[in-house]
Amino acid sequence: MPLERAAWLAAPFRPFYLLGVAYAGVLMALAGLGLAGIAPGVFPMAWHGHEMIFGFAFALIAGTALTALPSWAGIAETRGALLALLAAAWLLGRVACFFGALGWSWPWPWSWRWVAACDIALPLAVVARLVVPLARLPERRWLAPLAVFGLLALANLGWHAAVAAGDTHAAARALRAALWLVVVMFTLAGGLFTPVFTANLLAGRGREDELPRPMSLPLEVAALLALVALALTDLLAWPLAAAAIAPLAFALQAWRVVRWCGWRTADDALVGSMHLGFVWLLAALALKAGVNFGASWPEAAWVHAFTIGALGSMGFGLMTRVVLRHTGRRPVAPAAFAWLLLFVNVAAVLRVAAPALGAWAWPAASALWVAAFGGWLVVHAPMLLRPSLPRPERTESPVADGT
Repeated sequence: MPLERAAWLAAPFRPFYLLGVAYAGVLMALAGLGLAGIAPGVFPMAWHGHEMIFGFAFALIAGTALTALPSWAGIAETRGALLALLAAAWLLGRVACFFGALGWSWPWPWSWRWVAACDIALPLAVVARLVVPLARLPERRWLAPLAVFGLLALANLGWHAAVAAGDTHAAARALRAALWLVVVMFTLAGGLFTPVFTANLLAGRGREDELPRPMSLPLEVAALLALVALALTDLLAWPLAAAAIAPLAFALQAWRVVRWCGWRTADDALVGSMHLGFVWLLAALALKAGVNFGASWPEAAWVHAFTIGALGSMGFGLMTRVVLRHTGRRPVAPAAFAWLLLFVNVAAVLRVAAPALGAWAWPAASALWVAAFGGWLVVHAPMLLRPSLPRPERTESPVADGT
């Protein structure tokens, strides 16, 4: 079948969600085997952390951004052969990092540079694909995601250089910088989608008197600046400054979340899962603040609260909604969705609390994560691989639609 007619290349979310979700299960399965002592030391945990960000998370980010921006900004869609090349760039990066983690030699000199070049190919390719059409638009705000993609590529390059030099401290800092970039993207994109979807849901049920409060630009700016300041103090290892900023960052994000009235969507799994993602973000910021104030729990607790709890919950809700809407289906959660979301959240609890619960909690959390993402793939892969159903008449704006 010609690439231009292949159903799985009809929209960017199709290949990137398939690849990202499948890879999420592989990553956590390997981590679980290592933590259970079945295959210890085969893949370093630094590789696991790197791939969770640049393999799993970035696949979801790329698929969502490339799907959403055409509707929002009115630019041409990416599909067919060009989309296949972008998916191949993601695969190239994963293969290169896989062999690099195993310590296999490459046939070229300066092998780490080749691995790094393969790994940063996708974010640079996404920027190259979008920069010209977005730069032609009068609204410059559409260029903001490209700046984040560029910074992610830079952090990734720094990680590879530090690993090659044997500088574990610099490698950890580069990976932490990438994590903070994903946190910032999460709060910005999630802060756009979540209240809009909430308002649409409540309005559709005739509950206009319960709609979330309108967006407050001063609050949004203050919350963003506090989060960026916390990230910078963390990366620069300024513990006193971080301790002062962390409670403010938490309070401002909590203020945003309360204004969205998420408890009013508890009976809708798709929208509720997005609010749940922000609850986990607040938990992550609270855990981070505790570390800055000398709490006894490990530094990694806040990282796992965000990557497993926040990204997992938000990813489930947003991916499912995008798949349903863009394949011509109503945005109603499949029957298995609530159970799969429960698996993700129990996995997050176990992973965060593992130091207190004991050694069994690590592999148990991994197994639940694998079950959740494997189940999501079983339910949604047929929708992603087959042609879309006839699209119903659009009743929401592009932003509200999630496209």
